[in-house]
Amino acid sequence: MKRTDDRLLPVLLICAQALVWPVAPLLRGTVPTAADLLVAALVAGSVTAALALRRTRPVITLIVVAAACAVGAGPLPLGAMAVFGTAGVALALFTVATERDTFTTVLCVVTLALWQFLQNITLHGLSDNNGLDLVLIALLYATACGAGFSVRRTRRARQAAELLLNRAETERHRLPAAERRRMERELHDVSAHHLTAVVVTAGAALGLRERRPELAAEALEFATETGREVTRALSAVRAPAPSREELPSPEERLHSLIAGFRRLNQPVEFEIDPLPDGAVADAAYGIVREALTNVARHAPGAHTTITVRYGDTRTDVVITSAAPPSGTPAHGAGLGGGRGQGFLRSRARETGGTLTTGPTPEGGWEVRAILPGRTATPVEHVVPRSYRAAQIVAALGLCFQPLLPVLIIRADSTSTSTHVSAGVLFTLLAAAQAVALLWLRKAPRTVQLALIGLALLWPLAMSTGNYTGPVLLPPTLSMVATSVAVGAFKGRGAVSICGSAAGRDQPPPARTHQLPQVPLSLFLLAATAAHTIALTIAVLHRGTALPTWAVILFATAGVSLVMATAHWIGALLAHRNQATQGTQTAQLATWTEEAVRDAWAERRRIAAGLETTVLARTADMITEAEAGHLDETATRAREALAAMRALLDAVRDADETTTPDLRPQPTVQALDLLAQQCRATGRDVQIRLTDRVPDRLPTEVDLAAYHVAETLLATGDNDPAVLELDADDGTLTITATGVPRAADPAVRARLTARIAPLGGTLTAGHPPGTVHLRLPLAAPDDEERQR
Repeated sequence: MKRTDDRLLPVLLICAQALVWPVAPLLRGTVPTAADLLVAALVAGSVTAALALRRTRPVITLIVVAAACAVGAGPLPLGAMAVFGTAGVALALFTVATERDTFTTVLCVVTLALWQFLQNITLHGLSDNNGLDLVLIALLYATACGAGFSVRRTRRARQAAELLLNRAETERHRLPAAERRRMERELHDVSAHHLTAVVVTAGAALGLRERRPELAAEALEFATETGREVTRALSAVRAPAPSREELPSPEERLHSLIAGFRRLNQPVEFEIDPLPDGAVADAAYGIVREALTNVARHAPGAHTTITVRYGDTRTDVVITSAAPPSGTPAHGAGLGGGRGQGFLRSRARETGGTLTTGPTPEGGWEVRAILPGRTATPVEHVVPRSYRAAQIVAALGLCFQPLLPVLIIRADSTSTSTHVSAGVLFTLLAAAQAVALLWLRKAPRTVQLALIGLALLWPLAMSTGNYTGPVLLPPTLSMVATSVAVGAFKGRGAVSICGSAAGRDQPPPARTHQLPQVPLSLFLLAATAAHTIALTIAVLHRGTALPTWAVILFATAGVSLVMATAHWIGALLAHRNQATQGTQTAQLATWTEEAVRDAWAERRRIAAGLETTVLARTADMITEAEAGHLDETATRAREALAAMRALLDAVRDADETTTPDLRPQPTVQALDLLAQQCRATGRDVQIRLTDRVPDRLPTEVDLAAYHVAETLLATGDNDPAVLELDADDGTLTITATGVPRAADPAVRARLTARIAPLGGTLTAGHPPGTVHLRLPLAAPDDEERQR
C-alpha cells in the first residue's frame, strides 16, 4: 500500500487556513496588521514543518502543533488559528494513534484535553455559556483517535496476514525438500546398518566355510531376519504414520546441539519450550548454533544460558554468555569469516523477526532474537515500565505547567456563577461514551448497556445545564458513539486472520470467534428506542407546536435512519472483511495443497524406486536365504545394497522428476505431510489413526478421506485441531475437533460433495467445532457387483 507524501496534507491545511484568515477578512475589507501577519506566518511555518515530520515523531509533532496554535490564538484575531487548531491538531493526534500504541495515544489525548481545559480556565475562568465548543472538540479528538485506531488495526491485520502467507509460501518450498531429506536419511540408515551387515556377515561365512561350516547357517538365519526387518523399515519409509515421533523435534535437535558443545567443555544451561517444525524452529536452531559457535571461538569456557520461549504472538530466543575465565586462550578467535552477525540477522529477518546483539553489563555477550509466534503476527516490541513512567511524568508536567497560559493571558470577563454549564456536562457524557467504546471488544455487553444508559442522560444534562442552543444538536451528538458501536458489532462480529486487535496493542489471535454480546438486532432496537426517547424528551421540554405523536414519529424516523445507516456501513465492512479473509484463506489453502502434493510426489517417486529395485532384491535375498543358498544370498544382498546406493544418488542429484500434471493424488498416507505443513504455518494439528484402520483402503475412500481432512484444515481457523480416523463394521469414521468453521454452509457443501458419491454422511457433534464423517469402506458400485 503506497502512502501519500507526508507534505501534502500540511500544505492543504495551510492553504485552507489562509482562505479562512487572512483571505476572507481581506475580501470583507478588513486588512490585518503586519504584526498579525508575521505571527501567523511563524505559527503556520512551525505547524506545517512539524506536520511534515509527523510519522517519524508523532508525539513531538502533537506537542509542537498544540503549543504553536495556543501561542498564536492569543494575539491573533478570531479564526486565525481555526484550521490549525482543529484539523491540524486532529491530524497530529490521528498520526499518534496510527503510529504509537494505545497507552501513548490515550495519554496524549487526555493530556491535550486537560491542558486545553486548564489553559481556558487560566485565560477566561469558568464560563457559564452552553460550552458546545468543548463537546465538539471532544468529538473531534475522539473521532481522530478512533480513526487512527482503526487504521492501525487494519495495518497490523494486513501485516499479520502477509506474514502468515509469506510463512506459508516459505513452507511450501520447504516441505518437499524436508521430505526428500527424511527419506534420504532413512534410506541411508537402512543401507548403512542392515544391508551392509548382511553383506559382511555372508562374506565372512563364505570365507570361513571350510573351517567353520556352522557360520553358514547363522549367516542365512541372520540374512532372513535382517531382510524382513529391511522390508518393514522400508515400508515405514514409504508410508510413515501421521504422528510427531517420526523425526527429531526441534527441541530435541537443540538438546543434541547443546550436548555437543557441552562435550567441548562449554558449560551451557538452557530452558527450551516445544517448537513446531518450520521456518521459525529452523531459524531458532541456526541462531543458537551460530551463537554457541561464537562463544566457543571467542570465549571458551564461558558459562552460557539459552532461553527459547514460544508464545502466541512471539518466540524469544536469548543466548547470554558470561565473561570468559581469565587466562583462557581463544584458539578459534581468528577462524571466523566475519559474516556470523549478518547471518544471524538474516535468519531472523527471513521469518519476519528481529535480532540484536551486544555486550552485557557483566562483561559477557548477549544475542536476543524475537521471532513470530504461534499466530504468525507481527513481532511486538516490549515497552519498559520506566518508559511508561517517564511518559506519565511528562504528561503531568505538560498539563500543569503554568507558563504558557500566563504568556497569552487575554483580558476577558469571567463569570462568578457557580452554575455548571451544559457544555461541561455534555463533555463528560461524550468522554464516558468514548471510554465505553474503548472496551467494545473486551466487555461488549457492558458497553451496550452503558451506551443505552448514557443516551438517556443527555436530556437531563440539557435541563440541568440550562442549555439554550439548538435542541436537536445534543441528542444528535449522543448518537455518534452508539452508531459506531452498531457498525462495529455488525462489521466485526467475527474476527478473522486479519481481524483487529483483541487487546491493548496486542495482535488478535488468528482465529474466528463470536463476540459474547447481546444479539445485534436486540441492541439495535434498544438503542433506537433509547435515542428516540431522549430526542422526544429534549424537544418536548424545550416546547414545540407539533403534537406529541408527531414528535415521537419524527424522532423515531430520524433515529431509525441513523441506526440503519450505521448498520449498513457495518454490513459493508463485514462483506469486505469476509472477502479479504476468503482470499487469504484460499491462498493459504492453495499453498498448503501444493506443498503436500509436491512432497507426496517426492515420496511416491522414491517409493517407486524402492519397490522396483531395493525391495525386489531384498525379497530375492530372503528367498535365497530361506532356500539355504549362501552364495546367492550374498549376491542378492550386494545387489540390494548397490540398488540402495544408486537410489540415494538419484535422490541427491534429481530434485524434481515429476511434472505438475503427473503428480499423484495424496491419500491417507499423506496426512503426516498435511499435519506437518499446518504446524509449520502456526496451527497445532494432530492426526491419529487407530489400529483398526486398514493399511490399504479402497482407492475412492482413500482419496476422499484425504480431501476431507484437507478441507477441514483449510477453513481459515487457527484453533488446535485433532483429526482421528477409525474403522468399524465396514465404515471409516473421521472425527475432527477444533474446526468451528466446518459448520459454515459453504464448507459443509464441499464436504458433502466429497463424501456423497461414496454414500458417506456428515454430522455435527458436541462441543461446537466437532464434526463426524462416515465413509463406507465398500463403495456402492462394489456392493452392487458383489450382489
